[in-house]
Amino acid sequence: MAGEAPAGGWDVASVAAELLACEDERRDRPPFTDEWPELDLDTGYEIQDLNLQKRLDRGETLVGVKLGLTSRAKQQRMGVHFPFVAWLTDAMVLPVGVPVPQDRLIHPRIEPEIVFVMGERLEGPGVTCAQAMSAVESVWGGAEVIDSRYRDFRFTAGDVAADNASSGAFVTGPVGLPPSELDLALEAVLVEVGGVVVDSATGAAVQGHPGEALALAANDLARRGHAIEAGWIVLTGGMTDAVFAPPGSSTALHFTNLGSVFLAGGEG
Repeated sequence: MAGEAPAGGWDVASVAAELLACEDERRDRPPFTDEWPELDLDTGYEIQDLNLQKRLDRGETLVGVKLGLTSRAKQQRMGVHFPFVAWLTDAMVLPVGVPVPQDRLIHPRIEPEIVFVMGERLEGPGVTCAQAMSAVESVWGGAEVIDSRYRDFRFTAGDVAADNASSGAFVTGPVGLPPSELDLALEAVLVEVGGVVVDSATGAAVQGHPGEALALAANDLARRGHAIEAGWIVLTGGMTDAVFAPPGSSTALHFTNLGSVFLAGGEG
């Protein structure tokens, strides 16, 4: 029966299969660590990589990486105290003007992101912020629509790594600039929900500078045998806490220099 642990308990293969099933069926569940406390961060990444291969096998294309829980606000909310790296595929791209896809997400939330498009390959270990930024071709404002296969967004580090760091969908804004034209630590965003500003932050909320998040991603991926490739998109992590995106809602993210991103909540 779907949602039940196999005989002998959960393992890498069965958790991977269950997470994809939850995603496909719009079904949430308790965290696996309730039943499998040995599901640690490295095991979670093993599950994440297995499901990436399954996504590629079913026709999706790898387009980049995302960081999760890079800001102190997000870490405090989720009770997890370090960032995660996860995969982006073309199936997660949300075209500009298209509302939040309520028909395929469980409980979507929106967060503002500073987004990089890579001009050069970036491979760790030992990558610094300056080295990371020198590999960036352009910087964009964006929104990630996060989702979680875990009920009430309750999870441990291993659970969320396995769940591809709560991936859902993402959209980039209308303005792309060379990094040399921006002070990314000071690039600000206002989060507006239903016409009311509910939050704000600057790029400094993301590991002190979004380039630090990019370097962290390159170094963490190197530990796993991967690099960030030229042409990839990198979502550097939510600048503020995420806001709910229920049907009928409207969210706008206004960046200082990177334009505005508008997202309708769509229909239930």
